Amino acid sequence: MSADQKTVKPRLTTSAMIASIASEGQRVRAAPFGKALVEYAADRPEVVGMTADLAKYTDLHLFAQAYPDRFFQMGMAEQLLMGAAGGMAKEGFIPFATTYAVFASRRAYDFVHQVIAEENLNVKLACALPGLTSGYGPSHQATEDIAMMRGIPNLTIIDPCDALDVEQMVPAAIEHKGPVYMRLLRGQVPLVLDEYDYKFEIGRAKMLRDGKDVLIISSGIMTMRALEVANEMAGGAAEVAVLHVPTIKPLDTDTILREASRSGRMVIVAENHSVIGGLGEAVAGALMRARISPEFHQIGLPDRFLDAGALPTLHDRYGISTASIVTFIKSKL
Repeated sequence: MSADQKTVKPRLTTSAMIASIASEGQRVRAAPFGKALVEYAADRPEVVGMTADLAKYTDLHLFAQAYPDRFFQMGMAEQLLMGAAGGMAKEGFIPFATTYAVFASRRAYDFVHQVIAEENLNVKLACALPGLTSGYGPSHQATEDIAMMRGIPNLTIIDPCDALDVEQMVPAAIEHKGPVYMRLLRGQVPLVLDEYDYKFEIGRAKMLRDGKDVLIISSGIMTMRALEVANEMAGGAAEVAVLHVPTIKPLDTDTILREASRSGRMVIVAENHSVIGGLGEAVAGALMRARISPEFHQIGLPDRFLDAGALPTLHDRYGISTASIVTFIKSKL
């Protein structure tokens, strides 16, 4: 075969490092967080928006346009953002503070811990670029944020799958009394859960589809991948069930244990997070304490600093793409 006859993959550009997580041709909704917050805040004047110089990149600019007197730009000072948000909550407001997940967790951890969580203040943290949704290397890849935040008492943690999840978590977070950490999907966000009669509820896992051979327990964008895997494997190698766990803390242990205890099913936890300290280890701990012992595997990001590059390439490299998950499951069956 001559060189010009070979199939050459298109060269991925720098834009692929920050591209939408949506596949080509996939249904999407634009800025679901910003639009949902604007809509719900219309009748809730106590809701305010705050950010650390990232309104445009967390979709909070829509709130700023709609309610300029309720929007506060704190500059590139994430610790100040958390402290100010705590102060606003003490005055009766419900602040939505947005930044990148790496900055909320790693840079402002002590302020979230001491200022917000210790006093159980009504602050909502909406944090973009969770896990491996940025190709800009360890400085922007929040691969350990759940591990850090799970250890903070009083803090609810939400990892939404798609645009519908994001839209529904906004009013749920407002109505919830206490601090909430949300892994934010921004921009053109895939839409998949509307096909599964889905409704988000804090602290509740949802069985999206059943299957007798494999149970995938997943959160965030990995639920979208799990559904793709289940569709691809249907009628062939295995029947795959998908249990979506949008709330990492509090964890819906009852549902997880009930589904994991069904005999004959391999259990796989899939998460867009380090295999250290996230959903996988939370589920494993729950299974051990309940003395339930299925064949158990984790699909997650490795315990190391990840490369920079195009997201499709990185998702394949680190095993969280649909094709990688299918290959992994087939190798274990």
